Amino acid sequence: MVPDLGELARAEALSGKVAEEDAVTLALFIEDLHSNQRQDVCRFDEWNFSPRNNPMVDYNRLPETHGIEDAQDADNLLARYRQMAPNIDHQIAGLRRGAADGWFANAESTERVIAQFRAELAKPTDEWALLAPPEASGALSAEAVATITADMRAVIDEQIRPAYTRYVDFIEAEILPNARPGEASGLSHLPEGQACYDALVANFTTLDVDAENRHATGLAELEKIHAEFAEIGQRVFETDDVQAIFERLRTDETLYFETSEQVQDKAEEALGRAKEKMVDAFGILPQADCVVKPVPDYEAPYTTIAYYWQPNPDGSKPGEYFVNTYAPETRPRHEAEVLAFHESIPGHHLQIAISQELPDLPAFRKHMGQTAFVEGWGLYSERLSDEMGLYSGDVDRLGMLSFDAWRAGRLVVDTGIHAKGWSREQAVAFLTENTPLAVNNIDNEVDRYITMPGQALAYKTGQLEILALRAEAEAALGESFDLKAFHDVVLGGGAVSLPVLREQVEAYIAEQQSE
Repeated sequence: MVPDLGELARAEALSGKVAEEDAVTLALFIEDLHSNQRQDVCRFDEWNFSPRNNPMVDYNRLPETHGIEDAQDADNLLARYRQMAPNIDHQIAGLRRGAADGWFANAESTERVIAQFRAELAKPTDEWALLAPPEASGALSAEAVATITADMRAVIDEQIRPAYTRYVDFIEAEILPNARPGEASGLSHLPEGQACYDALVANFTTLDVDAENRHATGLAELEKIHAEFAEIGQRVFETDDVQAIFERLRTDETLYFETSEQVQDKAEEALGRAKEKMVDAFGILPQADCVVKPVPDYEAPYTTIAYYWQPNPDGSKPGEYFVNTYAPETRPRHEAEVLAFHESIPGHHLQIAISQELPDLPAFRKHMGQTAFVEGWGLYSERLSDEMGLYSGDVDRLGMLSFDAWRAGRLVVDTGIHAKGWSREQAVAFLTENTPLAVNNIDNEVDRYITMPGQALAYKTGQLEILALRAEAEAALGESFDLKAFHDVVLGGGAVSLPVLREQVEAYIAEQQSE
């Protein structure tokens, strides 16, 4: 009998034995398995939750994402609802195991999740996102839709609502009293925390770099970006004092929105212009559309300024750029354009939709991308948008610099929290001093870095690598360099690791030079 060598061993046994066109896919698959294996030490499912990562947030999108074409689809949706309560109890059991071994979430995230669940439980069931009318193609009759909605309500009231109550009661009674305070927010204050963070740095950068290297890179990048602030700030505000520029961007009420509708309208307007101009910089274009949606009410007070959800591969749902319209007076106008370009076009939507639509890639590569590539592209696209003429003026370019400083600051803050023992307060203070981000954004972002350790390293790491590869191509090819062709090479293989991306771009350069 042949022993089961395990998925990783079987994959490694294929190295050198697959066709050339499959070699990259196999290498990426092995990389992914190695990374997952290294991260087992983190035991995330036994302690880590946040306002963006908990059962309620995960489940609330189900009525939208679970398409209903017929009665069987409706039955399947109900079956999934009936699994929610057992799954929540399973998650509680996991948190209890972690607590027994000294693994606890941080206090700030714990308090926010408790508030999030209490607010949802206080609502009548008819206002719950889980009871939103299920998306249907029209194949079901009105009576059938009414029936499934009634069945959903019964499952919510009899099973899911009590499970949510058990979950939040457990967190409040057993996790909160032991939750890590602000001065112990990082992984270094957890068992095996250093090994966990080393694994995460490797995973999210895909490069042979350590925390100290990323910390120093962030500081160096901030110095460059501050010089750009001084230059544009002199033109806009007649001062080159960086702290004065930051203070103006934070406190000038004319630079902030007044209504939620204005936030939504600006996002839609920026996306519309980007759609029109994307043909100027790209040969391969996405077929899937992208639309703007507000962050749901149950999530908005506790989460970040925006995020993106990819389109359904079958075309049943477009890509969705979710913008946070909550408390519009805290949402900067000057950051609205760069935010839209990062999340939609030419950023996440363009890259992810193209990846999903590449005909020759296996599903593994179409839908599972390396964060350093995905977020590196998103950040690269922010300055690319300036080259494309998408920013309305210098004030909006200050928003571009604000976001670039934010991502450079992430390198410093993430490594500071998890490798250098920084407190939550130190992280907030550093971003306040080195970026013009709004205070509410900084507060939510620091909570994100604490609960998603290492992920923040991907943005600048990926951006700098793409910029370096572009500079190499421009230097090597001279006047024959074609920006559209370069972008098509970068995007044409899906979201690969940065070493694989370098191989692909260097092969393209060599091919162009041989012609």
